[in-house]
Amino acid sequence: MAFAHVRRLLLHPAAGAPARSFYAQPYQAKVGVVEFLNGVGKGVETHAAKLEEAVGGDLQRLLETRTLRLKKLGVPVKHRKLILSFAHKYRLGLWKPPAEARKAQ
Repeated sequence: MAFAHVRRLLLHPAAGAPARSFYAQPYQAKVGVVEFLNGVGKGVETHAAKLEEAVGGDLQRLLETRTLRLKKLGVPVKHRKLILSFAHKYRLGLWKPPAEARKAQ
């Protein structure tokens, strides 16, 4: 019955402070190739000029790009995986580039 007690605390608004707090992050209004890669971060933004030229500045073409094309452009494996992973999340609507770019770590 401990679960019912915890559930009541989580769902009841008068039980004190909210159990979780979600803050919406500001997102980019217009997302282009450079903004997308800056949002991914982790060093991927170093390939922005090369990829923007290859896809003609069209984000939709970047989202449809396959790993072999990225390999031919000279993008390392780790960065290819990140680009493809975030492109898939973006297509599904699970991720958007934040307003401030992530720092490379």
